[in-house]
Amino acid sequence: MVNLMYDRCMRTTLTIDDDVAFALKKIQDAEPKKPFKEIVNEALRRGLNGPKAKPRKPFKVKPLNLGLREGLSYDNIEELLDIAEGPDRR
Repeated sequence: MVNLMYDRCMRTTLTIDDDVAFALKKIQDAEPKKPFKEIVNEALRRGLNGPKAKPRKPFKVKPLNLGLREGLSYDNIEELLDIAEGPDRR
């Protein structure tokens, strides 16, 4: 186990996904004199210290009473399904 509080530098091997490697390579191409290690560390710091997601207001659905057409009843659900989806719905 590594105690990060006392270690100044930690050496490790990472497997970087292709899209992340491509993004890092683009940064390196824009700043060719900067060591790759520094580019990776800066990107990690930005990600770790970046803005935290703000809590969102809960989404609320406002129901609208459409009622039931005249002549129809909730008493026979099978009949309503036949009307809505056709008699071959099964």
